[in-house]
Amino acid sequence: MIKKIVLLGSGNLASQLGPALLRSGAELVQVYSRRITNAQKLAKQMGCPATNKVEAINTKADLYIFAISDGAIQGVAEKLAEQLPKKGKFIFAHTSGATPQLVFKGLVKNYGIFYPLQTFSKDRPADFSTIPFCIDGNLKSVRTNLTKLAKTLSPTVSLITDEQRAVLHVAAVFVNNFTNALFGVGKEIIDEHNIPFDLLTPLILETAKKIQKNAPLTMQTGPAKRGDQKTIQKHQALLKNRPDLTTLYQKLSELIIQQHKK
Repeated sequence: MIKKIVLLGSGNLASQLGPALLRSGAELVQVYSRRITNAQKLAKQMGCPATNKVEAINTKADLYIFAISDGAIQGVAEKLAEQLPKKGKFIFAHTSGATPQLVFKGLVKNYGIFYPLQTFSKDRPADFSTIPFCIDGNLKSVRTNLTKLAKTLSPTVSLITDEQRAVLHVAAVFVNNFTNALFGVGKEIIDEHNIPFDLLTPLILETAKKIQKNAPLTMQTGPAKRGDQKTIQKHQALLKNRPDLTTLYQKLSELIIQQHKK
């Protein structure tokens, strides 16, 4: 069973996941971050020690959760594995959507994935009861233990392979990162004309609500969906001083038109 946990990371996800694990009854025994001030700040919330040195990481934990940047996972894991028993019962698990679990292969006996599918910010509390967890592991026992831990946080826990998670991550970039960037574009446009962004927020919320029970394509509206070239041309004229946005508008309109030709 997973009892003692070391949390590696102090960023957006770690800052939300650590306290959530503590509230669920898990014992957080240490926080690691390459920046000691960040590690100390998060560790203070959970009443445990902090370190910025891999060689000082607690070696008695049952689970080491790597909530660090994708590019840092392998290097930190290699250093940490050197000071732990090769065939120990502990588990290495990372929270990345894009990195395969095989990043741990050959380093430790037990390893897997502990991936909450959500966007996180340090200053915005996360409700883990609404967040799906994607779990995987190199052994059945690993999958079982990580699933049990995830279920203390969320009722929605799925076994997802590396290949499935990679596809899921790409889709997540489209529905979250790209749409958020488009929200930013919308704000730029109306800011130039001193129009409050609050006028758009009900539309954003309704768009998200619609697709909770309906296929996105069936909920599509707007000039491109209608084939309203006159309105499209007017919009592009309004964007004439921003050729980058004119091109983006045209490409997205073409995407919508093609989607509804199928």
